[in-house]
Amino acid sequence: MPDEPVDPSEIGEADAPPVEEAPYKIVFEANKCIAAGKCAEVSANWEMDLATGIAKPDVYFFGEDDLEHNVRAAEVCPAKKDRGVIHVVDRRTNEEIAPDPEGDGTLSVDW
Repeated sequence: MPDEPVDPSEIGEADAPPVEEAPYKIVFEANKCIAAGKCAEVSANWEMDLATGIAKPDVYFFGEDDLEHNVRAAEVCPAKKDRGVIHVVDRRTNEEIAPDPEGDGTLSVDW
């Protein structure tokens, strides 16, 4: 029997802090990162890894104080023809806050 597809909203949840402490998370399609570095320019949570040539977040789970700059990182990502590979998800609703290219809160992860 083939494995079921991975639900992106469940990524990392097994080791995550409680939702009350960190209501937001990042789902990052690292394999599709094009190393433009735009995320690292606008967010203190993102840095370019010179060894791999791709970006990486310092933390995947965070609260309100870090929401704005992580949303900005997701919005400026030019990968996937400007649809982005950084996804900010509200863990309480499993809705994509950014980039949300469809405008309906569904996760725009391609895998």
